[in-house]
Amino acid sequence: MSNPLRDMEKPDVIFCIGTNMTECHPVAATRLKKAIANGAKMIVADPREIGLVEFADMHLPLRVGSDAALLLGMAHVIAREGLIDEAFLADRTTEAEAFLAHVKEFTPEWASNICDVPPELIEQAALLYGRADRGAIYYTLGITEHICGVDNVQSLCNLALMTGNIGREGTGINPMRGQNNIQGAGDVGAIPNNYPGFQPVTDPANQAKFEEAWGRKIDIDKGITKVRALELAGDKIRAMLIDGENTLVTDPDREHCEHALKSLDFLVVCDLFMTETAELADVVFPASGFAETDGTQTNTERRVQRLRRATPPPGEAKPDWWIVSRLAQRMGFQGFDYSEAKDVFNELCSLSPTYAGLDWDRVEHGEYQWPVPEEGHPGTPRLHEDGFINGRGIFKLIRYRDPAETVDDEYPVWLTTGRRLESYHSRTQTGRSEGIDYLLSEEVLEVHPEDVAAWGVKDGSWVEMASRRGAVTIKVKATARSPRGTVFTSFSFNDVPVNVLTGGGYDPITDTAELKVCPVRIQPHSSAQNTEAAI
Repeated sequence: MSNPLRDMEKPDVIFCIGTNMTECHPVAATRLKKAIANGAKMIVADPREIGLVEFADMHLPLRVGSDAALLLGMAHVIAREGLIDEAFLADRTTEAEAFLAHVKEFTPEWASNICDVPPELIEQAALLYGRADRGAIYYTLGITEHICGVDNVQSLCNLALMTGNIGREGTGINPMRGQNNIQGAGDVGAIPNNYPGFQPVTDPANQAKFEEAWGRKIDIDKGITKVRALELAGDKIRAMLIDGENTLVTDPDREHCEHALKSLDFLVVCDLFMTETAELADVVFPASGFAETDGTQTNTERRVQRLRRATPPPGEAKPDWWIVSRLAQRMGFQGFDYSEAKDVFNELCSLSPTYAGLDWDRVEHGEYQWPVPEEGHPGTPRLHEDGFINGRGIFKLIRYRDPAETVDDEYPVWLTTGRRLESYHSRTQTGRSEGIDYLLSEEVLEVHPEDVAAWGVKDGSWVEMASRRGAVTIKVKATARSPRGTVFTSFSFNDVPVNVLTGGGYDPITDTAELKVCPVRIQPHSSAQNTEAAI
């Protein structure tokens, strides 16, 4: 996030797009509710009538996969109506002239034909955000899990740049991270293109720095993503270590994923429980949980927090850092002789410019948000206040692209996926709680009541939902939350393996799967589980 969580209470106008925050980030969402109680206006762009819509002044029910068209239409109106922060553009951006000429062609009428939002609503949303003194944007995976995820994020950045809504209190571009330490994972280099501290691996100076620190030769080429690694499994990749991820349930195109993992000569999994992925492994290392582990995590607002062990880990369970470092030692690698989590964190601080002013003792109370470039620095709750790290904000000339797969006569229904409040991700942990199982014991497919009638099914009956990759059987729940022609479900239940269906395309830059858009067909299904409703 560019701004701290406390700034969520301070915008004049809140623009939430592709984020079901009240279900996926319910604690943070309370801050938006406070802002609204204090007079803030909120725009929610989402195909479904999610919980946030109850608090919104405007709901833009866009068609799945059409975010870029909507955002281009809004940029057109903001430019046309002269709601641009001219001083900000002159002082802090580049390519503004080309961008403003570019968006002239993308009228609200043009956008409406693609995203199915009435042009007058696009106009109103653009005027509301464009006229805000403090406009803040919040998004999550509904923006990024598309083949055009990078385009979508850059389109949001364009809106913030043209209105000067960045680097100030109550403004900003604020991606809400999907898990508690996703930000921290990126910070420490768990991405194929950067060393710790987001230092590009393709920079020879960085290569030399880390070769000296780690005492070995390092390739200057980018690594590969997990998507590419699975494609090479059984060929160039013969062994794999999966740590803390239930790949089989959460990755798209399950048949391909399962084939890839079974093609390996050797699979190692580290996890808290015997997950569906761990069941395929040759070796499973039991990992300790958060309450059984000393360490650090960095949350969505870039706040570095200490974790303190409250109870010993059960049985032979060990912290992930201990498992990985001991494996490395057995394999003959140097530099993995850590004795405690403190050693790992202090090494990170010595190598990462964003953590350079921190150490294990300084993060004792969790008051610092990176970057903390030097000792004595107070931290940086709000990014970009005085400038951008690369000099100027760059406008990007984005054009709309269709999803990798679109509806047709054979697959006429849009499927979009997400999470639910009661369960988390693949239910590796929440699925083992009796209380949560009571609240959400099975997966359902949200279908508009008019579609339920038109398709000849019943509320509570079973249907077969098929895509170009496979089919699943799922129970129908009639609800107006999803619009006609669009259905919704989560991927939390292994007995309804929705990832059999998804995986039609990937963003060419990030390799992020298009999990939010999947054309399907739906037909009644006779099921022994529900013979009364069988058709």
